[in-house]
Amino acid sequence: MKGALLLHVLAALTVASTASAQRYRDAQGRIRVALAQQPLLPNGRSVGPRTMAEGGIQQVLAGMGATVRVAEARLSADEEAEYGGWKKLGVSLGHFADIVSQNERDGFFTVGLLATCPSMPGLVAGLQRSGPSGTPLRIGMLWLDAHPDFNTPETTRSGSLGGMPVAVATGRALQRMRIDAKLVPAMADEAIVMGGVRLTDPLEQELLDRSRIQQVSVDDLRKRSAAVFAQLDRLARTTDKLYVHIDMDVLEPREVMAHQNKVPGGPSSEELATLFEEIFRRYPTASAIGFATIPSTDEGGLGLAAVNRMISGAVRGVMARERNR
Repeated sequence: MKGALLLHVLAALTVASTASAQRYRDAQGRIRVALAQQPLLPNGRSVGPRTMAEGGIQQVLAGMGATVRVAEARLSADEEAEYGGWKKLGVSLGHFADIVSQNERDGFFTVGLLATCPSMPGLVAGLQRSGPSGTPLRIGMLWLDAHPDFNTPETTRSGSLGGMPVAVATGRALQRMRIDAKLVPAMADEAIVMGGVRLTDPLEQELLDRSRIQQVSVDDLRKRSAAVFAQLDRLARTTDKLYVHIDMDVLEPREVMAHQNKVPGGPSSEELATLFEEIFRRYPTASAIGFATIPSTDEGGLGLAAVNRMISGAVRGVMARERNR
């Protein structure tokens, strides 16, 4: 037991040392960014990740002086043939975890372009497995979503896997999917902060009330309040790396009019872009950002513009952070 604890402490010290260095700059001082696509759905594939990857962000990042690479999680022919929908998704998330962990080892800042929120466990798993010693790292997460996605198969009203990823990631449901995604051990409740949640199912709310997950409000996000940074300061002290997750339905509906789960009263992408720039500038352990469920119909290109704006904010923060070290 003591030996295992010592190994984790040593791993954490190594991660802290790495995090304080210029992790994502190449020899010429250019920021390295990886656009990591996870397009698989429980019942098919989404064009959303490719839409985001090919919607101008590569040109935007190049204009900022970044080196960009693109990768996509794929199933083998045998995996495609052998498994059903939920099992295939779990296996695909394991491949996605490998992409994310390789990005970290290669010194690329990961921008996850996700079909839907159930892709999240694979991205977190990749960060968890990215340490130098093989000891799983402690990953903190800022979860920005109009919904907590904290249902289990026993509490869900809709039966949708899209409402379960945080319950899966914390070990409350679908253990085999989490293990296939390589998220072992499960995330601790204390490592999760939710922001912008404003619609929950009744039984889901009961689970959330009994959990140790913390929350900040839409107003906190808009104003970048002290409450937001008190929570992030806590995660910076108690976890090794931080992931920021965005479901596009967290936004004010005018930016995501075709989103089937939009909820009134959200922050704007401009407000979140400013917040992300500060987060990724301020916290050396802030290591990845991910975007899920861009609407399939995007009238006026507002949703895609919002994604590009928020990615740019995060990358500006990373650039400032590493430039100042």
